[in-house]
Amino acid sequence: MNFKKILIAVDNSTCSEKAAKAGYDMAEKFQAEVALVNIIEPIPTNVNPDLTLAPVFLETYDNSEENSHILLKEMETKYGNGIKTTYLSVVDTAAHGIIQQSDEWGSDLIVIGTYGRTGLYHFLMGSVAEHVARKSACPVLIIPNKCDLD
Repeated sequence: MNFKKILIAVDNSTCSEKAAKAGYDMAEKFQAEVALVNIIEPIPTNVNPDLTLAPVFLETYDNSEENSHILLKEMETKYGNGIKTTYLSVVDTAAHGIIQQSDEWGSDLIVIGTYGRTGLYHFLMGSVAEHVARKSACPVLIIPNKCDLD
């Protein structure tokens, strides 16, 4: 396989850092470009009587978007090593947003970390990585949190 566009899903977690490192390592080997995607989970909103969103939601969204951009920049700085990187931040559910951004950007590979949760929590919450792997149109590389990438 020849990967030219690698999408790396990141959040504020150690498993996401491992995914970023692995994704950038692959991008370097394949001379591919990278898109870092961070999904801003929707916050339940309060709707005013006139059907407008409450100002607190808009303020929270602005902060989330700014924090997302800071996170993406930190990941690129830490692991990018000069590789061409695109930033993607959207408000969506995690799995759907990653798949949609992958399709729109035209990625050849998605790299995503997983917490490796099991039992009742996994049963109730599911796995974003698992859902992405099942629904993605391109291959998905899942980096487990237990993985040592030195």
